[in-house]
Amino acid sequence: MTTQTTAAKTVAAPAPSTPSGLIGIPTNLGRALATGGSVLAVVSTFLAWTWTAAFPGDLTVYGYPGGLQVLVLVGGALATLFCLASYGVKGLGWLTPAGADAAVKYAVLGTFATAWYTVVSISVELGGVVNLEPGGYLVAAATLVALIGALALPFERPEPDPIDPEAGDWEQFKHDTGHALAVLRAAFASGSPRPVRTLPSYAEILIIVAVLALALVVFTYGIGTEYDEQFVGFLITAGFGFSALNRSGLIAHASQISARHQNITVCGAFVAAALFPFTQTDDQYATLGVYILIFATVALGLNIVVGLAGLLDLGYVAFLGVGAYAAALVSGSPSSPFGVHFPFWAAVLVGAAASLIFGVLIGAPTLRLRGDYLAIVTLGFGEIFRIAVNNTDGTSGPDLTNGSNGIASIPDLNILGFDLGVAHDIGGFTIGRFANYFFLMLLITAVVVLVFRRSGDSRIGRAWVAIREDETAALAMGINGFRVKLIAFAVGATLAGLAGTVQAHVTYTVTPEQYLFAGTTPPNSAFLLAAVVLGGMGTIAGPLIGAALLFLIPNKLQFLGDYQLLAFGLALVLLMRFRPEGLIPNRRRQLEFHEEADAPTVLSKTGA
Repeated sequence: MTTQTTAAKTVAAPAPSTPSGLIGIPTNLGRALATGGSVLAVVSTFLAWTWTAAFPGDLTVYGYPGGLQVLVLVGGALATLFCLASYGVKGLGWLTPAGADAAVKYAVLGTFATAWYTVVSISVELGGVVNLEPGGYLVAAATLVALIGALALPFERPEPDPIDPEAGDWEQFKHDTGHALAVLRAAFASGSPRPVRTLPSYAEILIIVAVLALALVVFTYGIGTEYDEQFVGFLITAGFGFSALNRSGLIAHASQISARHQNITVCGAFVAAALFPFTQTDDQYATLGVYILIFATVALGLNIVVGLAGLLDLGYVAFLGVGAYAAALVSGSPSSPFGVHFPFWAAVLVGAAASLIFGVLIGAPTLRLRGDYLAIVTLGFGEIFRIAVNNTDGTSGPDLTNGSNGIASIPDLNILGFDLGVAHDIGGFTIGRFANYFFLMLLITAVVVLVFRRSGDSRIGRAWVAIREDETAALAMGINGFRVKLIAFAVGATLAGLAGTVQAHVTYTVTPEQYLFAGTTPPNSAFLLAAVVLGGMGTIAGPLIGAALLFLIPNKLQFLGDYQLLAFGLALVLLMRFRPEGLIPNRRRQLEFHEEADAPTVLSKTGA
């Protein structure tokens, strides 16, 4: 009898998928299309895009880009550099420490969006595509070809999650949609940037100076946009350009270099900000600058309460109002019942001390609450303050704040004989009234940044973070939670009052309607909280950048009219959906939202 044996069948492992692009054309052809399209986009900016100067920016000139053409030129040049780096061109490897393909996609997409936005705007405003000149047709075709080529660049496709074979149509649709979104995210993802090598100190400082100079140029261009179409194009180019630089790894390298020279970076940032008024020919945009600094300083103070200590304060703008009213009452205004005129340093102390006292008085009985209950109480305080100053008009209450008319005709500051209300000539530059207040607010912002940095790195700062992360565990470790939270509340209120003293003199008038919970124009409590969350809680640069964006964008989007808040809110929802940790998060908070990220070797300091 013969026994027959059969060899066991082995199941072959699935072969790894070959990287491919979103569009099924060869990789080499796609890369060539992306490069050639980007170069042609740059060339098209030197041609006329329309025949008439009726479209803003005068796009009728040959050989000299203007208006939105400048933005397409910048985007096309950036995309071209990344495309050349993807070919391994010698001398361009430093541009893409995290890989070139994702950066190419973002840069090309930004150029395409700006170019087609311009072409569509010309066609709509002037009455059809017949109003386009050869340059307009060329840029539309070139950026479309470049986008097709960029989307053909290869990437690692994620494997689909398993699904129950008996799943219904709806479950199958959700599964397919989720996988499609995962593939789309993977298409625009980049690898981890290689570590930046240590350079000589002078070279790293020069890199920091170059980055700060670039930031000053971008901010100056954005704040100086003259018409609506140009600002929208600036937002598109700046957004996609920053994303491209981030995906290339340059942002990470710049962050590592600046982290080695934190003090130089902070000082350089204030020097760059101080140069802003000298880039302006008049006082128009210095007005926006000083209001942005007031808003940013108050947001940084709120960041101590919300970002470090984790206390949700919905009435924080009331402390700004307390400081403003206190300074206005003692600054020589004819509407003040006291009839006194304190010097600036005394008015600042009065405003800061008044906000400190209110912060302690409000915080002492309420900070034993947590979460939503504390938020409701602070919201009530903000409304009580506004109603109280509205009623102290001599009729409904004592004659103290002049009711809804507020305290008007607040005189300009005079510091050591330097009148901030008149223009001064400095080195051949004329510095106007708002530029004077800009420098003053810049000095106060520097004080607030110093307080934030020192307190964040101190023992009390670490106690705030412990309370924020887990109050019960912090109390079990011996931290006096009530005392720590009260200090955070008092420090935040004092910094807001400090900014309020300058705001009162800048605006000439202090009224209750300036200190609402929510409104169309900042500062108000909702915008302040949004600035902290949008920029990045627990950091210094985050609230400053968030406040600048939240003040500048609504100011420039007034052409939307009744749809302004809708568009603004939609943008915030999308940003919080795809980047909930904020624009500039600290490393700890970034890991909370992105668990798949690699853990850092050493967590960054709070506020670094």
